[in-house]
Amino acid sequence: MPEGSSRRVMAFDFGTRRIGVATGQQLLGTGQPLTLLPARDGIPDWDAIGQLLDEWKPDLVVVGLPLNMDDSENDMCARARKFGKRLHGRFHVPVEMVDERLTSFEAKGEVMAGGGSRDFGRHGVDDRAAVLILETWFRQQ
Repeated sequence: MPEGSSRRVMAFDFGTRRIGVATGQQLLGTGQPLTLLPARDGIPDWDAIGQLLDEWKPDLVVVGLPLNMDDSENDMCARARKFGKRLHGRFHVPVEMVDERLTSFEAKGEVMAGGGSRDFGRHGVDDRAAVLILETWFRQQ
């Protein structure tokens, strides 16, 4: 894409129980939370993901990679990479992995600062983390 063009980008914060989703425009460099998708032991509702991709038609998908603080990978990194590969394989969208260290921690802080509850289950932490993953990717471009 030419410099200055505005790609639509969708971000996923992969988790074993919930997957946060955000979307944004590269030109603006900001994202907004889109939804939380339930997962069963890391297995998402692929039909729901397909519907989101059909509706938003992103040019690129980014998936958070939860590296350890020493840059080493852990079990969740392998699961997030597998999720990214399946997104690419099923839906033929370009997928990039993004270092997401501390995004969930930062998202919890933002939810708490906004008067949110410590019961984070349905209070936007995972979709907020997806926004932070997306904005991290925008800053790296």
